[in-house]
Amino acid sequence: MRSNAVFLRKICVMNTNDALDKLDRAILRCLQENGRETYEVIGEQVGLSPSAVLRRVKRMEDSGVIDRYVALVRPEAVGLGLTAYLNVRLEKHTESHKRNPMDLFRASVQTWPEVVECASLTGEMDYLLRVVVADMAHYSRFIMDTLLKHPSVQDCKTSFVLDRVKTTTAVPV
Repeated sequence: MRSNAVFLRKICVMNTNDALDKLDRAILRCLQENGRETYEVIGEQVGLSPSAVLRRVKRMEDSGVIDRYVALVRPEAVGLGLTAYLNVRLEKHTESHKRNPMDLFRASVQTWPEVVECASLTGEMDYLLRVVVADMAHYSRFIMDTLLKHPSVQDCKTSFVLDRVKTTTAVPV
């Protein structure tokens, strides 16, 4: 049932994306810059009344163009000073589990707080994880006690972030 709802929402999002005009895109740019900005200020920036901005924002929320609102937290400010990207390769067949190794892995990733992003990949590796931890000891515990003990994981390769050259959550609308 849920997959049908997701599919229908994606169709709605695709149709809405085609219908986004210059004003919608300007509103989205404003909200991506500051999601707490008032409709009055956004209206002044894009040339609309606050009520017109509200109607457009509500339409984009209902159609799924605007997914949700969040607070962006600097990891270092909360004691998470080490970010790593992990390429993970899974075993293609596991006899000890009745579920597909990828399904097992996907379910497990949802429970690991250190993993803040997980993407399925083409190519040699199966997944790319962005992991945020306090320090190298925390990273080592995560790798040794969690990731490498997972029955689906065959191999992983890690790259550590030295410097963030560009960081944004905004998409180019």
